[in-house]
This record gives sequence, C-alpha cells and structure tokens, in this order.
Amino acid sequence: MSKIWLSSPHMGGTEQDFVNHAFVKNWIAPLGPNVNGFEEDIQRFSGAKYAAALSSGTAAIHLALDILGVQQGDYVLVQSFTFCASVNPIEYLGGRPVFIDSENETWNMCPRALREALAHFEQKGELAKVKVILPVHLYGTPTNMSEIMLIANEYNIPVVEDAAESLGATINKKHTGTFGSFGVYSFNGNKIITTSGGGALISDNEEQIKLARKLATQARDDAPHYQHSMVGYNYRMSNICAGIGRGQMEVLSNRVDQRRANFERYQNIFKKIGWEVSYQIERAGVYSNRWLSAFYFDPEIFGEKFREDLRLFLDELNIESRPLWKPMHLQPVYEHCIYFGGDNNAERIFDYGLCLPSGSNLREDEWVRIEAGILAFSNKMS
Repeated sequence: MSKIWLSSPHMGGTEQDFVNHAFVKNWIAPLGPNVNGFEEDIQRFSGAKYAAALSSGTAAIHLALDILGVQQGDYVLVQSFTFCASVNPIEYLGGRPVFIDSENETWNMCPRALREALAHFEQKGELAKVKVILPVHLYGTPTNMSEIMLIANEYNIPVVEDAAESLGATINKKHTGTFGSFGVYSFNGNKIITTSGGGALISDNEEQIKLARKLATQARDDAPHYQHSMVGYNYRMSNICAGIGRGQMEVLSNRVDQRRANFERYQNIFKKIGWEVSYQIERAGVYSNRWLSAFYFDPEIFGEKFREDLRLFLDELNIESRPLWKPMHLQPVYEHCIYFGGDNNAERIFDYGLCLPSGSNLREDEWVRIEAGILAFSNKMS
C-alpha cells in the first residue's frame, strides 16, 4: 500500500516549459529571465512593490534582520510556536530570541504576551535593544496583524512577517507578508507551491530590496572586477528553480482552493463521527490558505493519549500525520531564552495538536483510505 504523504509537491504542467527554456538559452545560473519573471509574478500576486527571489525562506529572514540592523546582543521578539527557521537567523547575527506565546484563536503571536514582553524591556531600560517583532502566520492562518502592527507602531519597532506557510492568505483582501517592513515566503518542497527549495523577501521599500539582492550575491560592488565593501551571502535563487516557481504561480490560486477544500473535508468527517475538534479560527475578513489541515484534540474531551494514538494508528496504515511544531522555548538549543508565556497556549497546542494529510494532489482513493482510517480509529476508541 503506497504511502499517503502529509504534503508533497504538486506540479501544474508548465514548469517544465520554463525550465526547458532556461536550458535552451543556457541560463543555468543563479540569475536570469526566470528569476526576474518570478519576482514580478510574486509582486503581482501579493501586491508587494518589490521582491527578491532567494535560496530559502530562512535566507530571507536572515537578510531582513541584517538590513534592519540586528546585531550582537539585540533582541528579536518572535513567536515561540513555529519552526526553527523563524528563529535561527537571529542567532546567525548574534541576536537574542525572545519567545512570545500564542493566542488561543489563531495559534499565532499573542498581542497581550507581546505587550508584556515590551513592558518588561521598557522597565529594564533595554527597549532600544528590541530591534524587530517577528510574527508567524502558522499553517497558513494569518496572525492578528491589526493588533501586532498597533503595538509595533506604538513602540516604533519594525515588523518582519514570517509568511513562509501563508502564501495566498489574506486579511481584508491584503496579502500576508505585506503588513510589516518585510515579508518572507518559502517555496520548500512541502509548501503550497514549490521551487524545489527557495524563498522570497518582499517589501514596499525599493532601496532595501536592492540591498537584499546585493547582499544575496556576495555583496559584490558595481565594478568590472570582484570588489566587496561589505560581507555578503550566497542566497540568490537559481534560474532553474525560478522556472519551476513561474509554472507554480500559474496554479497558486487553485492550490489554495484545494487546500481549503481538504480542511473542510476533515471538518465534515469529524462532524459525521461526532468529534468536537478545535482548529485555527478565521476572524472576520481573514482568509487562510489552510496549507496544512491542523487540529487540536482537547484532552478533556478525548483524553491525554488520543492525539498520539491516532498518529500511530494512521502510521500503521501508511498514512503520514505529524504533531504540531514543538515550541522554540522547549527546544534544547533555545531553552535558555526568555519566554513570555501568557496562558502557555503554545505548549498545550503542541501537546494535543496533529497535522493530517493536506496535499492539493490527494486522490479520491487516498481520501477513502484516510476517512476509513479515521473511522476505524473512532470505532476502536468507542
């Protein structure tokens, strides 16, 4: 029986055309027409004025923090309930991550805990060391950006949005990634669209995106020889990968529709068998891309071991599911960092949350297996 994956690449059909064109024209390089075209595609879709196509979303966060001046000993206030790529670039620059708990509704950065953190640093006289606020639009569901931006503007601290998982998600029809100083997208193999590996940095600030592109190409100066006035990185996207991205952009809206349909199908399955399952809420005006169908199994309803028992049961059927992100403040590498826990929602959601297969390329026969597996587990537990 073939494995049903959590989220696998889904080609649209024209990616090969763009890649073949690069081969025909011999644009086998870190730059080229596909890179330029892909950046324009991202700008057109997101509404951002400028975009830089890069080797990863991690690289995009690194460049954003570097450009905004994060240095040794500076603080970056970042969501704890996230993947490590949101946090590692802070360490690259010698900064200090400060972890913020999640709110219960969206599972994203809690505005109340953020205020608590800022009040703490203000009281200590260290507010000037807080250089960036870094919220994450987890699993494709937008953060409470109206509150986050209100707080950020009040304290005059720039915001970098980690929208790696939320391409296509909107708040009042404005795309995630376009609220702060910078937005970050990821095109890793499991994302809603992919370039095999890659990312993008977006902004409405032309000079900062120009600087990002320069830093991403080893910070080479405008000279006939190789000259460098600052330290740069090898972060530019290849013309081949960008070709894949151009084809993927043509089907992005469909991929969002398909992922949302997956989420609704799970809701219907749970309703049919009587499971009262929780999930990330879409507030008024919010449109999630539902990149992954993620659910919370309240231990007071389902019991302490239910989530893990379900995961193992599906695994025996060769159906991949996965626990939610382990909060960064619980990770051995970051357990020494400050954490503003609020209600400790991040820990609770991690303990009892599960991602179910969410690919836009799930076939009907695979859905039959998934539904049968969930039903069999329900019968076993009843």
